[in-house]
Amino acid sequence: MEIKRANTNIRAIVLMVIFFIIFAVFIGRILHIQVTKEVRGHELDQIAEERWTKKIPLEGVRGTIFDRSGGAIAEEVKSYKVFAILNRDQSSYVKEPEETAEKLAPYIDQEVGNLARLLSQDKFQVELGTGARNLSYEQMLEIKELDLDGIFFMTEPRRYYPKQMFASHVIGYTERNMEEARMGLERSLDEYLSAKDGSITYLSDTNRAPLLNPNELIEPVENGNHVYLTLDGNIQTSLEQVMTEVDEEYEPERMIAIVADPKTGQILAMSNRPSFNPNEYEKITNYMNFSISDHFEPGSTMKMFTVAAAMEEGVFPANEAYQSGSWDIGPDQVRDHNNGVGWGSISFTEGFLRSSNVAMAKLTIERLGTEKLYDYWERFGFNEPTGIDLPNEANSLIAKGSQFDAVATSFGQGTAVTPIQQIQAATSIANGGKMMKPYIIDRIVDSETNEVMYQNEPEIVGEPISEETSKEMLDLLEGVVNERAGTGNPYYIEGFQVVGKTGTAQIPNPNGGGYIHGHGENIFSFLGMAPKDDPSVLVYVAVERPKLKDIETGSEPTRKIFTTIMKQSLQYLKITPSVEEIAKETVEGYKLNDFTSMSIAEAKEELEEEGLEVVVLGDGKSIISQQPASGKGLLPGEKVFIVTEAEQYEMPEVIGWSTRDVLRLSDALEITPNLFGNGYVTAQNVAPGDVVRPGDYIVIELANHQMEEQQDDEDEEQEENEEEELEEEVGIDS
Repeated sequence: MEIKRANTNIRAIVLMVIFFIIFAVFIGRILHIQVTKEVRGHELDQIAEERWTKKIPLEGVRGTIFDRSGGAIAEEVKSYKVFAILNRDQSSYVKEPEETAEKLAPYIDQEVGNLARLLSQDKFQVELGTGARNLSYEQMLEIKELDLDGIFFMTEPRRYYPKQMFASHVIGYTERNMEEARMGLERSLDEYLSAKDGSITYLSDTNRAPLLNPNELIEPVENGNHVYLTLDGNIQTSLEQVMTEVDEEYEPERMIAIVADPKTGQILAMSNRPSFNPNEYEKITNYMNFSISDHFEPGSTMKMFTVAAAMEEGVFPANEAYQSGSWDIGPDQVRDHNNGVGWGSISFTEGFLRSSNVAMAKLTIERLGTEKLYDYWERFGFNEPTGIDLPNEANSLIAKGSQFDAVATSFGQGTAVTPIQQIQAATSIANGGKMMKPYIIDRIVDSETNEVMYQNEPEIVGEPISEETSKEMLDLLEGVVNERAGTGNPYYIEGFQVVGKTGTAQIPNPNGGGYIHGHGENIFSFLGMAPKDDPSVLVYVAVERPKLKDIETGSEPTRKIFTTIMKQSLQYLKITPSVEEIAKETVEGYKLNDFTSMSIAEAKEELEEEGLEVVVLGDGKSIISQQPASGKGLLPGEKVFIVTEAEQYEMPEVIGWSTRDVLRLSDALEITPNLFGNGYVTAQNVAPGDVVRPGDYIVIELANHQMEEQQDDEDEEQEENEEEELEEEVGIDS
């Protein structure tokens, strides 16, 4: 018994010792934790903070890009994502996968079979592909109206471009979730446009309910800044429309158009084709902004700068004659564009109007000198990028290897420049010799305080020519458009003083030396400005390799773009057509009397006797004004507008009227015409008989049927001549 008791005591003592050891270790561990406040290397304060502290992220908003009038071009909007609940324990889940897929698939760009498989998975919930994301509010409502079990929506921000294909190469794009800016201003201005997310940090109880905490931390959101561009929304939209029309009609390899204010250097519009809709950036085929990122041989538009240099140096022999056609320079030969035939002995002025290469070659070698030509190329800014505030601007490639390189450069071959370099150089001709740096960012504004963080200003980057030379060049360029010998006749716009220079550039053969040949196998361009006496709009248009009909010239697609956008730009800038500018003044024709003192019957009788057509406006008894004014000369068949004293005036039927007639009517009724096209009226937006009031706008569409008829006549005449030549060759007596 005693032995058993002794053993028990020993075990008790051992157990007590073990207990005390464990207790001591436990107490020591507690003391260690209390002192160090660490458990296995983890700080207890940090663990507690992580467990009881909650952090809610606050998303910032990316800045908006606006046009000059405040219209949004790129903005962050709320979008919707569709997802499906599949768990049968939920109150609403997808009960009929195939039926749901059949109804939903057309709205989210999914195949029915694939969507049905997604909706049949053994998951709690599923997302439904890229077509189910970034949906607009209207799209979300359409799906919601299907009333499908288990189909829910979640909001998410996305980048949206409300004007679709609007200066897309200028604006660029970001990914829809705005995680990365990919091209254009979106990328180059990303640091200004990007938002910095914020957060709210607070303590919560076991149910995650916020505790009253005076130390609650708020990290404020920093929204992105707003960017305002110089682009004019109306002009850019008009440019996009006409570019699309020409693109569809002529299917060119590419097209380029720039509209600028030559007084400031502001870019009012810029577009390229092929283009893209940044909302569908997966479909982009062309990432290059040709207006600034590509250089090519410009062709004869460069002749204006060669002649301007000669004028500035006082060596332009305007009235001196030279032999056009061809000219040998060592082993090389310069030929005029009509296969080297030329136009005989003509003056240098006529040579410029006809776009003679020989004239430029002789100016360069015999008058200006090659070194001086290159000196002026540098003065006009062709040796370096313009520095426009757009990414990826290219520089020129100036050929300087030989004397013939200088000659070729003088008429736009051999040397490659960018369209924006031509725009900058042309501002000096339009702006009294002062060359303006082009820019497209007007200002950057803090989106919360409206504080202007950056403001662009017009900058003179050189004065390559004098004001006197500028005026002389404008006079010369007017002849290109208005003189019979001028190559720019198609660019004439009735009522406006348009001046400019055509260009037909050859395209290097990618498969070897030389250039490609064939009808339409060129870059056709026009660099023009208006009005001549005080140019307010400068436009460059280039169309590469359009698919032309046999009877069409390369100027046709270029003309359509230029005349449309120039006319609308001037009208948007409130530079209205001048009736005086288009009035036919004749010495022998009938001179209008002042009819305000006559009765309507007397005025009509006198005018009709002279073979003039009388249009009476209003139902009044007395004449209060007339158009044209008294003293103006008219030819038989022209219209005279008699305005009577009346309470209201009705719009007449103007189909078939000329541009001149529409402008005189507009002047008589004090209304503003928006003219689309050239020639004779084919459509009017105000119906005949509708009341018009002073200040109203009317939209008139015109088409030049006379030109088509003239072309038909020329074709018939050419066929007759060819038949006669053939008959003479085979000895048939015609």
